[in-house]
Amino acid sequence: MAEVKTTNIGTLIVQTPEVCGGRPRIAGTGVTVRRIAGWYKLGFSPEEIAKKYGHLSVAQVYAALTYYHANREEIDADLATEDKEAERLEREYYLARKSS
Repeated sequence: MAEVKTTNIGTLIVQTPEVCGGRPRIAGTGVTVRRIAGWYKLGFSPEEIAKKYGHLSVAQVYAALTYYHANREEIDADLATEDKEAERLEREYYLARKSS
């Protein structure tokens, strides 16, 4: 009988302070749960997200989405902070261009 390899899903998402600012990410990659959640919220399916990144499996994307759904408030707050910062930078850029 062939040996069946199983994956402990608890090993698919990691957090380390020195990588990606300590944000939860897919183990062995620099792809954060926040990034996967962002694509998901834009309407991409897990399969489309995995294909977009190429080096991610569908299982890894689902693990990230599971983490997102289990910690939605935290991840959504992080996404909102990122959006506000992007808007601030865009405003600054626009004002700098306008005044030059």
